[in-house]
Amino acid sequence: MNMSIFLPSLPVMTEAFNTEYGVMQLSISLYLACTALLQILIGPLSDLYGRRPVVLGALSIFALASLGCYAAPTIEVFLVFRMIAACVAVGMVMSRAIVRDVVPMAESASTMGYVTMGMSLVPMFAPTIGGFIDELFGWRAIFLFAFAFGIGLALLCWADQGETNTEKSASLVAQVRDYPELFTSPRFWGYALSAAFASGAFFAFLGGSPYVASVVYELPSTTSRYLFGVPAVGYFAGNLFSGRYSVRIGVNRMILIGCILLVVGLTGSLIVTAAGYGSAYVFFGFCTFVGLGNGLVLPNANAGLLSVRPHLAGTASGVGGAIMIGGGAALAALAGALLEGGQGSFPLQWVMLLSAVASLIAILLVMRRERGILEA
Repeated sequence: MNMSIFLPSLPVMTEAFNTEYGVMQLSISLYLACTALLQILIGPLSDLYGRRPVVLGALSIFALASLGCYAAPTIEVFLVFRMIAACVAVGMVMSRAIVRDVVPMAESASTMGYVTMGMSLVPMFAPTIGGFIDELFGWRAIFLFAFAFGIGLALLCWADQGETNTEKSASLVAQVRDYPELFTSPRFWGYALSAAFASGAFFAFLGGSPYVASVVYELPSTTSRYLFGVPAVGYFAGNLFSGRYSVRIGVNRMILIGCILLVVGLTGSLIVTAAGYGSAYVFFGFCTFVGLGNGLVLPNANAGLLSVRPHLAGTASGVGGAIMIGGGAALAALAGALLEGGQGSFPLQWVMLLSAVASLIAILLVMRRERGILEA
């Protein structure tokens, strides 16, 4: 929610802070970069101290940072608090690690599919909710809403979340000694990169779609706020399919299917636009494939990378998430910068397609590696 709720307000916030769109867009790309860095810390800390205290501490900091965004007098102060608010990434890291703590490997992809299917409902509605809050109370009220939500979530976790990490690390030094075991695994890197490039197409969408909607196609915020949730429809369907069929079809084949759908959908978007039939509805409509592909790729790729070395599940979740979000931050920034060159939606479409192709290559290399292991 925190990544997408304020997207319809970006043009208004740009004017309010008297800055340029490229600077305002840093509220997405810098946020994602900080999310990536924090995930590297969150995973190992949860392996050492447990999942529960890390979740409660991070959610409390997020709530206070959201209050800072609400009161920020300048774009510089806003961006600082926005980066601090990235600690809410604890939800993404810990949800994966907790699933791996309590569910056997064979079922973890299916369970993650159902969990992230629930998560996919949020980006469907978050931009719409943010748009309504902006219209009724102004854009600052969006971050007051995030503050209240953060407090509520922290209280819920305090009351209901038990500790699932039953094999805590002895020390950070002991963890570091185990890192080469994880980082020298080609399969870990294959899964991580496949997830990173698949989600990179979505994060590029996050970084560039507000510009495409408001500048390229001149849509009012009342219309664009609904279109921002289109990928989430596909994401919901993809996660539902993962939840039902990952155990039967297998992790690698599910990732492969998702990558192919990503490439096919984004290629179709480029072809239709290049043929002269481009429109906001064509662009956002084909982005359904971005959500659908990610719904198949992410739960299965995450299950794969967490199962390479189960005793380092928290670390694997954090590092894998850092690679995914860090790559997403770079692609979001790249998309925002290229779009200002005045080439319509084409720069964003190309960035998304090339990211999808890289994800396909990564999973093909994982499958080749596994065939080699089985043959040996």
